[in-house]
Amino acid sequence: MSTSPDTTPRPDNDSLAAALRTLGARWGWFVALGAVLIVLGAIASIYVLSATLVSVLFVGILMLVGGLGQLLHAWRVKNWSGFFFWTISGVLYAGAGILAIVHPLAGAAILTLLLGATLIGAGALRLWIWFNHRAQRDWQWIALSGLITLAAGILVAAGWPGNSVWILGLLLALDLFFQGWAMVFLGLGLRRRQS
Repeated sequence: MSTSPDTTPRPDNDSLAAALRTLGARWGWFVALGAVLIVLGAIASIYVLSATLVSVLFVGILMLVGGLGQLLHAWRVKNWSGFFFWTISGVLYAGAGILAIVHPLAGAAILTLLLGATLIGAGALRLWIWFNHRAQRDWQWIALSGLITLAAGILVAAGWPGNSVWILGLLLALDLFFQGWAMVFLGLGLRRRQS
């Protein structure tokens, strides 16, 4: 009696294979999008101040729209007990958005300070998690990740407010650059899968 493994395709594998074939036929779009993102990342790295201001304006517009949405929601449910808190939240959110739009450099300074605080908090949390699980195997990678994040947060906070005119633009440039390369490699991987 043979005990060969079951090689009948499962429906999940068939749908995944079909999806990969469909994506593989469009591998060029992934490479093209990746190339565009790489170019945009290069431009953002050259014009870091402009990239920072564009980032702050984008965040400001999103905050303004979110604040107006909260105010609209508050006034639609004004009979609820939370009406006052929804209104205050909407006013503060919209006000922060307007501040970021009208004074993008001040918005960049605030966002940079928040970034530094977030990195410090995330790094400290990872170190605390590692400390509580340090006896387990391979958890030193969590400690390393926490140390790097904590150090990045301290560097951002130590350079504040002077670094606020370029740090957000630099992060945007790096994000665009790495996303671009990821898309290029994904497209090339899909192309290899086709052949």
